[in-house]
Amino acid sequence: MGWVWKQDQAWRGAYRDEAGTQHTKSFKRQTDAKRWVATEEAKVVRGDWVNPAAGKVTFSAFYADWAPRQVWLSSTRENADLAVAGTTFGEMPLRSIRRSHVEAWVKRMSAVLAPTTIDTRVTIVRGVFRAAVADRLISSDPTTGVVLPRKRKAEAAMGLPTNAEVALLLNAAEPPNRPRSRPGFTAYVALCAFAGLRRGEALGVQVGDIDFLARTLRVARQIQRAKAEDIRAGRNLVEAVAGITVLTRAPKYESERTIYLPDELVAILAEHVSQHTPVGKPLRWFFDEGGKPWHDNLVDYRWRSTRTDAGLAFKLHELRHYFASGLIAAGCDVVTVQRAMGHASATTTLNTYAHLWPSAEDKTRAAVSGMVAAALAATARVKGQA
Repeated sequence: MGWVWKQDQAWRGAYRDEAGTQHTKSFKRQTDAKRWVATEEAKVVRGDWVNPAAGKVTFSAFYADWAPRQVWLSSTRENADLAVAGTTFGEMPLRSIRRSHVEAWVKRMSAVLAPTTIDTRVTIVRGVFRAAVADRLISSDPTTGVVLPRKRKAEAAMGLPTNAEVALLLNAAEPPNRPRSRPGFTAYVALCAFAGLRRGEALGVQVGDIDFLARTLRVARQIQRAKAEDIRAGRNLVEAVAGITVLTRAPKYESERTIYLPDELVAILAEHVSQHTPVGKPLRWFFDEGGKPWHDNLVDYRWRSTRTDAGLAFKLHELRHYFASGLIAAGCDVVTVQRAMGHASATTTLNTYAHLWPSAEDKTRAAVSGMVAAALAATARVKGQA
């Protein structure tokens, strides 16, 4: 139970926290002292009381202590370190950081960074503040309510190759006049375009992942460039082409899945095995040179050369969009597309590809068009019988 008393020319209020420690504060008016005591005691009862002495640690110092305890991939930690290092309030005490400080930081970033990058960095920093709230170092998250730069609509930002453009890319993948420049790259492009694999997922395919009789591909791993932290840990490391150290791990967002392959893609993959890796154990890498898997730099170089030869400027990831658009155009529902793409949820699929699905207006017109065509055909038959 808190209490208030007069001392000299001021009114002092006091209460005890959960640990029994007494806290006091002076006020000019008795009413203000009573209100303060009542408010703080209510916080103690609700369990959301924050020690006034807490929050003195700086944002950067709190992050340095908190980050090593997070179950993150090395790439996630790298992105988080970059986001925190770029803040303008890193050396400020947590309790002193206001929403205005976060807004000023966002404004500064908006002059040099893309909206999607800003969104990612704010999300990371928000996670740090929420951890501080959970540890009861601060009472609220100062990123709440901060307005971010508007991102482009998916339909405007997304590059979507046509069938003819994908054909150009496939034809350019292994130029006949330079057969050794990109050996086996046709199958890589085909996997991205006709199976929707991410770059690292395609790199991580092993021959045994493909069931040529059942016409399926099991996406079970991905290959990424190893970070210094990965190398220190020494787990799941593989030597790739040119001595590059890579890391094998589960697909992004736990998106292990089975892809159902068309006969044409099965034929391309079978030809690749026949030409480039005809013998060995099922665990051998599908994209292999001298028993070592490809790595991201090798793929990026070959992709840039391929699209240049094809006279196009698409990103490799846009072949994945092409795959999704083909499923949607064929009438596949959201859940089917989600599973084929390896998305964590149907919400992700809709947020990315909602604009590709037929609208209610399109469906209505298509339905009525069928009705009209049937009615007119019947009318023509009636007239022909008259």
